[in-house]
Amino acid sequence: MALSRETLWASGRDESVEVNQRALIDKVLARYSGEFTVFRELLQNADDASSSEVEIHFETRAFLDQQNATANGAGSQSGRTVTDVRTALIHQWTFKNDGLEFRDEDWNRLKKIAEGNPDEDKIGAFGVGFYALFSITEEPFVASGEQWMGFYWKDGGDQLFVRRGTLPSTNDPSSRKWSSFTLPLREPAHLPPLFDLARFLTSSLTFMAHLSCVSVLLDGRVIIRVSKDSPGAPTAGSAKAGGKPLVPPGKEVSVRGLRSTSPKGLMAVASVRKNSLFMEAEVARCVYALQVPPKPKPKPLLDFKAATKQAVPSGFFSSLFSSFVSPSPSPVSQVSVASPRASVISVKPEEPVKDPFELLKSSIVLTIFTAHAAVKVDSKLREDLLRATKKNPPSNVSVALIYTGKAEYDASKQEDETEGSKAGSVFQGLRADIDGAGTTRVFIGHATGQTTGLGGHVAARFIPTVERESVDLVDQNVSIWNKELLYVTGFLARAAYNEELAGIRELWDAAAESAGKGAEIDEQVQKWLTDRALHALQFFTFRPSTPSSVVSSFIEGGFFSCALPPQQPFFLMSTRGPLSAVDVRLPNPSFTTFLKDLPVVPSEIMEKASQMVETLKTRDMLHDVTFSDVLKELAARPLGKDELVGCLKWWINVWNTAVGSRDLVMIRKQLIDAALLTTKDNDKEEIIPLNMIRTFVNLRTMGSILPLDCPMPPHTLSLSISRSFQTEELQSALGWSELSILDWLRFIVESSSARSPGSKKQTNAEFDVAVSSHFAERVLTSLSKAWPSMPKSSHADVVQILENTPCIPTRAGIKKPREAYFPNAHVFSDLPVVMLPSVAGNAKGGSAPTPIRGNMEKVLEGLGVRKHVDLQVVFDRMIKTGDWTIAELIKYLVAVQQTLTSEEMTRLAATAAFPAEHASQQPNGAEQPLVARKYRANELYEPLEIFRTLGLPVIDWGTLTKWRSSSDEAKFLYNLGLRRHPALPDLLTLASGLDVPKREAAFKYLLDNHSRYPEYSPDHAADKAYIPAVTPSGGSVMAKPNEVYVDKDSSIFGFNVIQDQFRDVALDKLKLKKQPPTHLIVTLLEKSPPTSVEQATKWFEALAGRVIDFTPAQLTRLSLLAFVPVATDLTTSASEKSSKTSQLRMMTPKQCYFKRDTDQTFHSKLFVFVDFGSKANGFLSACGTKHEPSVEEIVQILLEDPKRFYKLCEGKDSYLTELRNIAINRRLISPGVIIRMKKTPMLFGSRRVRATKVTDKKRNSTAGDTIHDLDDDEWDTQYDLLKPSSVVVADDTNAYQIFGDAIFTAPQEDLLEGLYMELGSPKLTSLIREEYRTSAEIKEAKVSREVRSLVLERLPLFLHEHTNNRTKVQFSWLNNEKNFIVRTFGKLTVMKYLNFGTTHLSRDQDASATARRNGTGPVELWLAGNAQVDMYEVAISLCRILFDSPKANDALLFMTILSTDLRALRRRGYNVDRILKQQRAEREAAEQARREKAKEMERLLSDAQPDFPYSNQITPALPASTSEPMKAPLPGRPELPPLPNASAVEPAKRQGSRPASGFMDSLQGLKKKFGSTPRNDATGLPEAGPSKPPSVPSRPSSPAAQIQDLPSSPSLPGAFNVRSGVNQAQQQRPRTPHVTPMSNIESNIRQAIAACREERQDLLHNREEMQIVKESLEEGYCDIAGRVNDLVFIGSMSDVKVYVTNDIINPRRILEEKRDSIARFIHIIRPLRSLYNLPATSVHIFFDLQGDSIAFNRNASIFLNLRFFEAWHDTLVANGDLSKAFISWFFTLAHEIAHNLVQAHNSEHEFYFSSICEAHVVLLSRLLAQ
Repeated sequence: MALSRETLWASGRDESVEVNQRALIDKVLARYSGEFTVFRELLQNADDASSSEVEIHFETRAFLDQQNATANGAGSQSGRTVTDVRTALIHQWTFKNDGLEFRDEDWNRLKKIAEGNPDEDKIGAFGVGFYALFSITEEPFVASGEQWMGFYWKDGGDQLFVRRGTLPSTNDPSSRKWSSFTLPLREPAHLPPLFDLARFLTSSLTFMAHLSCVSVLLDGRVIIRVSKDSPGAPTAGSAKAGGKPLVPPGKEVSVRGLRSTSPKGLMAVASVRKNSLFMEAEVARCVYALQVPPKPKPKPLLDFKAATKQAVPSGFFSSLFSSFVSPSPSPVSQVSVASPRASVISVKPEEPVKDPFELLKSSIVLTIFTAHAAVKVDSKLREDLLRATKKNPPSNVSVALIYTGKAEYDASKQEDETEGSKAGSVFQGLRADIDGAGTTRVFIGHATGQTTGLGGHVAARFIPTVERESVDLVDQNVSIWNKELLYVTGFLARAAYNEELAGIRELWDAAAESAGKGAEIDEQVQKWLTDRALHALQFFTFRPSTPSSVVSSFIEGGFFSCALPPQQPFFLMSTRGPLSAVDVRLPNPSFTTFLKDLPVVPSEIMEKASQMVETLKTRDMLHDVTFSDVLKELAARPLGKDELVGCLKWWINVWNTAVGSRDLVMIRKQLIDAALLTTKDNDKEEIIPLNMIRTFVNLRTMGSILPLDCPMPPHTLSLSISRSFQTEELQSALGWSELSILDWLRFIVESSSARSPGSKKQTNAEFDVAVSSHFAERVLTSLSKAWPSMPKSSHADVVQILENTPCIPTRAGIKKPREAYFPNAHVFSDLPVVMLPSVAGNAKGGSAPTPIRGNMEKVLEGLGVRKHVDLQVVFDRMIKTGDWTIAELIKYLVAVQQTLTSEEMTRLAATAAFPAEHASQQPNGAEQPLVARKYRANELYEPLEIFRTLGLPVIDWGTLTKWRSSSDEAKFLYNLGLRRHPALPDLLTLASGLDVPKREAAFKYLLDNHSRYPEYSPDHAADKAYIPAVTPSGGSVMAKPNEVYVDKDSSIFGFNVIQDQFRDVALDKLKLKKQPPTHLIVTLLEKSPPTSVEQATKWFEALAGRVIDFTPAQLTRLSLLAFVPVATDLTTSASEKSSKTSQLRMMTPKQCYFKRDTDQTFHSKLFVFVDFGSKANGFLSACGTKHEPSVEEIVQILLEDPKRFYKLCEGKDSYLTELRNIAINRRLISPGVIIRMKKTPMLFGSRRVRATKVTDKKRNSTAGDTIHDLDDDEWDTQYDLLKPSSVVVADDTNAYQIFGDAIFTAPQEDLLEGLYMELGSPKLTSLIREEYRTSAEIKEAKVSREVRSLVLERLPLFLHEHTNNRTKVQFSWLNNEKNFIVRTFGKLTVMKYLNFGTTHLSRDQDASATARRNGTGPVELWLAGNAQVDMYEVAISLCRILFDSPKANDALLFMTILSTDLRALRRRGYNVDRILKQQRAEREAAEQARREKAKEMERLLSDAQPDFPYSNQITPALPASTSEPMKAPLPGRPELPPLPNASAVEPAKRQGSRPASGFMDSLQGLKKKFGSTPRNDATGLPEAGPSKPPSVPSRPSSPAAQIQDLPSSPSLPGAFNVRSGVNQAQQQRPRTPHVTPMSNIESNIRQAIAACREERQDLLHNREEMQIVKESLEEGYCDIAGRVNDLVFIGSMSDVKVYVTNDIINPRRILEEKRDSIARFIHIIRPLRSLYNLPATSVHIFFDLQGDSIAFNRNASIFLNLRFFEAWHDTLVANGDLSKAFISWFFTLAHEIAHNLVQAHNSEHEFYFSSICEAHVVLLSRLLAQ
């Protein structure tokens, strides 16, 4: 048993944690990985103690002994020997600092491990640095002030102890100056690398806050001294005088445009300063000697002046070795260089060997950038940092960066080379790491092992790891501090870079200003500044840092992210100086020929700073040359010819590379619009925009045609440029076209003086086609060369260009083409005839012009040069003089029409040269006008009488020549536009005019010539009243076409109809509407409904034939309009007269019902019934009038006032009849109404009460009797209407006899009891609790054995006759001794308790027998030994065990079989022997068949999946004696006739399961296939054969069990008639002995599957709105007949359409809200659809809010309900369990597919359903196995 931690803790004991201090120190605290760790820790402690000077002593044993002797007065130091630095063994290190004396807390902290300095301004944090001393010593000794402390290992063990004391007093105060750390070495050792130690000290001293001088002494002699001075320290004036160079003071660095706050806001940079720091190192010659071997040939001494000349004033190093100083004033040459460059020292070979302890000086001036930031830490982070470091974070931090400029760096490198030593400079560790060697470090007081990744050292208050070798980025809270500080470091680096680039920019601008505007800067200056900028880029190139690579990443992130563009861009050196990186481009050779001013990255930077360039490209700060850059430079300056050639070649390459891009054309336009070309001609410069260029000269095609020495159009590219390109390149890449002859002609014409006489830009007369005949001839010659190859369309263009330009040389000068004539036109002598200069020069004087031939003739002819006299001459000489009449003129024109051009014909048609007849237009006696008006031909009509009648203008043809419409003259006039028919608008205007003769003539002309007006439409003449119509009152009127209708019946609605003589042509010719549109009818019925029954009958009869014309929306609207006249006596009919008009009221069609011949007296009290005749009723039916009220409507009337409804029923019999009707059709009632029914007192209930008059004899004799002993005539019945919860269903006769006077019970009819229970009425058995009291049991009573044997003997006979319910237990199970036990007791008393609402009653009675069963245990029959066994009590008790709802008849039948002798049973017709024998045989055969079928199923399922979940289940055993298993019913087999009391039996059978039209009935066929024989739903008898085997429960895990949980489907209207008591769905068919072949069945199945198809309508109407087919309704159909709403298509998912009912608000949202569940449903449907091989689009999904439709088949399209899938399977499918969904919808689809063969729900449908399932069940098993 597990115990809690608290329990275990309470039982334990405490023990201390022990630490092995020696192991801790040796293995952890003293094992630092860095070099010079001891010195690093001691130097840092000294700086924290505000020391300014430190001494480090290395002491040999001899020196120590000498010191001790001197201290003891036994010796002196005068005889001290010189120690050899190479071989000396050191025994003790001593470290001294002049800082603050130790305080008590310092002494206490010194002896404690891991207790660091809590001062936030001190570096020490962990309290373990001191213990690094144990790496070299065993017993360190510390002295400070007047106290000392020694460390020792007690007894040589592992525990460290300290001893503390007071130093002896002394008179020398200076002896207390030093705090010393004496470190006796564990073992003597050689000196550490002294030169490396010197470099370490120079680096360490750089960032010390207080420490300014460190000295290293060997046996008392100084061998290394490093010191530093603050900025601005004064010197003695010069280096020669021994002074130090003056360090310039610091300056403030601008941080404008930089984000000063760190990402998390912890630190905010207040300022950045740039300071210079002077450092000097004195190193003994012997230290150098350890590193530098002697050189065989020393270098000559360099001149000091030469060295200083090479120095740069602002250099990095002032001097590496400023002088060689001898300790004694000997005449040794000294060199001291104060310049930034270092001096180069060499020793003269003739000088003697120098003192090895001579100190050689060197110095350096460092540039340090320092950022000062304020710290703001929240309390949570402060606490976390305090916990991690044991000190609060500082309120201010500083970050320092050493920057080495280009000059200093070069001086340092050169200094190394001139020195020639392997050691190099002692300051080499401070030099910039330009090459990325990883030598720059992060300083946390001292250098750590962490590199920075950039070119300089960085010092800041980072929190290191314990060993102080790297920055701690692991601890969550410490990493926050360090990352923020790394951002400040990046900020500082960016500020330093900006400062350096700003200086370069100033120098560049100054150089540019001195060079002058437009001049280039000196190349040497450019190179110097470029190299300096390159150095800055290399310095700030970020490389991976070690050991943590993220350090450089965070610094780099701060470096770039701190900038706030565009206020602070990243400046980069370019070919145009330092610019923002976004303005600088990467170099590209393709642009060098024409982009001269674009700033690009210099080649040196691309080569030597490639990493930074790549970084800038990655960060999208540096880009390649863009098209915008090209446009910018092209717009800034014009290009020369060579530059333009280079630009165009670049663009052509771009075009060929990116061919196919949709943006190329737009980009090309921008390029061309921006480019300018500059040309020089005779020292005259001209700027040509490139967008002017559109053409170029193709020398291959136009070189021989065009005169190339002539001017070319300004849009033509210069030949000097176009020669460099191929024609295809200019066409495709630049969109330019070849210069055509047309373009050239246009230019020639537009530049001629004839076209631009006032133009300032005058064309040279030599090249003016309107001036120079020679040039005109050259133009015509070029045109003639090109003419044969030009298309006809180009000929027309040439004519258009030249027709109005003087370009034809004639003998009368240069003329326009139409003004010139060919030489052969000799009609008039003064005509301008063509004369070419080249021909005229060869012609003799006075000779006739030479004829034109060849292509020139074709050109001139095409240009319009005339070959005959102009037609205008004819008009001038003939028409105007009046010599010819119109007829004669037209006759002449007809004769010469072949010579007339189309232009002349057009001009003739446009000429007003024809008079009109005026005689008919002038009043009698009026004078004719002096000059008759002339008309164009198209303004006149041919001279016919009809046009004269219509008053139209006709041509004046005269009387001499008769007009003939078919003559050539008439045809010529028709060609000119003479009108033969009036226009339709003119004709309709005449037809609607006031002049009656004209109006009638025009209307007749329209009818006679309607074929000539195909454009005629009444809509075009809606405003003209030209239709002769008849008004409803019979009058004549001219009406507009949309006001007249053809059908005579339209007049009854008040509309005009056309006159009878025109009715035949009204539709065909006049295109009038036959009847008024439906929207007018709807408006009429709404605003002016019929006022009498007779009028309504006429209207409705007329509209009955137009039902199909109304839209569904209009019919819906009509159903809600009150236009049906109903008499107040509610007996309106067509035969009644309108004498009661004043008593009419208007009703909507939905409020009315049709009268029928049957008796409707009761319903007529509740509803309105009408009859306007069969034809008129058809219209009302379409508007929503029904033949009878629906069940729901009846229920709603009942719910309004149940008692009034009962009163109208005139008694309980009629009321119960209505309840029976409601019970049968209750599936048609909506859920909302059902809820109201459950809450309304509407159910009929009865209760027994004692009769008020009982005889005294009866009264006396029953005084001691119980109440249930009264006779039936002693009871009265009390009735009432109650809520369902207040009425009890009496399902126990005995209990009803006992408690019947205390409760209201439902009528004892199965149909009504089912309704009552569905509405919430409890069963009586659920309210009764029974208890049994027994006396002592009589063991092994004989009566027990006899009764048990009797029950088992007679029970099969009873079950054979039983027809009501399936047994809960099998006979074979009862036949087991352990399952059926009979016990006998002395006395047996039954106590029954009733608990119902406030009624609590109890009754007890003696019993002779009772049966009981606990759960699934054995059935026990208890008998009373004190009385004879009552077989009725035995029977009723066992019936309660055998059946869920036993009936009284069941108990009576069982009692009869038990109590009657077998011989008497035989006499009564029971074939006892045969029945028992047959039942035994049936059970044996059924058991054998079941075993074989189970084996077959197991084999099939194991083939699909060995572990199929159903294969291992054991089927319950069948009784030993059963009949043969029944075969499936065949098609055509008749069903059994209904029982006489079918109205009571069938509904009860369907209670709790699906009704006859439900899914479960079809499932019975599948059960028969697997050996289970279901009973007929109507009779309860087996469906085949005389045998009656008991029902066997299905396996709970079988597919059928999955379906048994489905809800009931709705009953169909007309499926059962309460009054007749006959099931109308039963059909009698003759029996047939033939068996249908299996091939036929399989063929039918294939047809059923193939018949499935897609639903293509968007709106599915329910059957209530379709035309009612009585036969279909009576037979039943699995459709949406029971649905209240229509289905509307809302969209598709994948290939499955989705529909919803129209009562859903915003149906489109269903697709979005239920997208996931629909997708899962489709995931189930698709495999099943493929399993059945259904067409892909035949299965659809629908969704409703209520109803019982799981699926339906509509016209071979299958619809599945999403709501049921969501309720049953969606959660399982979402969790990956698909099996139950596959099984359920497998059977659903099979059921609906069977409807493609059989529409009704009957045995034939059931057979095909079973066959379809059987044919595909193996495929289902495979699907489940996947």
